[in-house]
Amino acid sequence: MPITSCPQCPSENVYPDGALWICADCAHEWTPGEASESTLVVRDSNGNVLVGGDTVTVIKDLKVKGSSIPLKQGTVIRNIRLVEDDAEHIEGNSDKIKGLVLKTCFLRKA
Repeated sequence: MPITSCPQCPSENVYPDGALWICADCAHEWTPGEASESTLVVRDSNGNVLVGGDTVTVIKDLKVKGSSIPLKQGTVIRNIRLVEDDAEHIEGNSDKIKGLVLKTCFLRKA
């Protein structure tokens, strides 16, 4: 089966270079054996790839369980952490609420 897309980003602009495959868009290099392993890619509501340490913005008002303070649209969450084996959730802290676990569908990369 030929490799048609990068395991790190959604780009299909990949090419072989000896034993390695290289993505021309993000410069990720991998061997065909690595590509068959499931690589966790976390994306925001717009499809942008999120990595640990990124800053995201809340795109809609959210009620927070266990808190009387809602997260308002535009709230910034800095230095996010990815949840292991879960592409739909991230962990982070806002200025007022600590220890948040948020769904990526309500976030956009800042």
